[in-house]
Amino acid sequence: MSTRNISVLGLGIIGSTWAKNLIADGHTVRCWNRTPKDFPNYYAAIQDAVDQADVIFILVTDPPAVQTILEQIKSKLGPGQLVIQSSTISAKWTRLFAEQVQGTGAWYLEAPFTGSKIAAEQRQTVYYLGGDPEIIEKARPILEPISSAILHIGPLGSASTLKLAMNVNIAGVAQMLCESLILCRKAGIPDDIYFSALDRNASHSGVSDLKKPKLRQHDYSPQFSLKNMAKDLRLAIETAAELSLTLEQTEHLNNIYDQGMSAGWSNDDFIGLVRLLDKEA
Repeated sequence: MSTRNISVLGLGIIGSTWAKNLIADGHTVRCWNRTPKDFPNYYAAIQDAVDQADVIFILVTDPPAVQTILEQIKSKLGPGQLVIQSSTISAKWTRLFAEQVQGTGAWYLEAPFTGSKIAAEQRQTVYYLGGDPEIIEKARPILEPISSAILHIGPLGSASTLKLAMNVNIAGVAQMLCESLILCRKAGIPDDIYFSALDRNASHSGVSDLKKPKLRQHDYSPQFSLKNMAKDLRLAIETAAELSLTLEQTEHLNNIYDQGMSAGWSNDDFIGLVRLLDKEA
């Protein structure tokens, strides 16, 4: 694989991990974050970080943050450059941002993903890609070494909708995991027995495997933050409304996330919502 000049804009849990992996792969990587960070190849000015970059990753919190970045870098974009937008947003925003990037002559790839910090560290990220197959092929040599799978979902917007749907499912499974666990704890059933039974039950899941250590150890350090999952639930509800659909359970779950945010747990892992059910958790 030929090495490229790559910019990573956004050094959160995933962005910083991808940047380290891309550096390890031999690419020239320049990094930037809205809040200054002590990080390899960090640039204080975003324009310097993207100047003459072949590939630009955007990994920030929400649509307004993506818009702010594009406003700052559009003057540096042009033909031959590829913008890989991996922030979790919605189809509406994806199409808007693609239009802005394509207006400069650069290519735009919709690339949300699934996989937490652990998956990113182990190069097990799964990419959901939306857009032109030819653009996907341009990105493949960069994405394949840091991922376990690349799925072309369809036209621009489809990948973002799928990503939101997946997070709605994860949040719902996690909430039921918390409620069933607390039901057993209150009945005096030890965690050892609960998880031993769950591991042999049809409801056993990747979510329960990932969150079991955190629930048992009362460890709510973020693999994926409560505030980011809450944002994704809101975007899913907005997307559903645009499709004349009501997601009743997701709206109820959104209210629970609001309670967690009000409790001051925004930066904790979303599984920390178990504390709403059990103060001892």
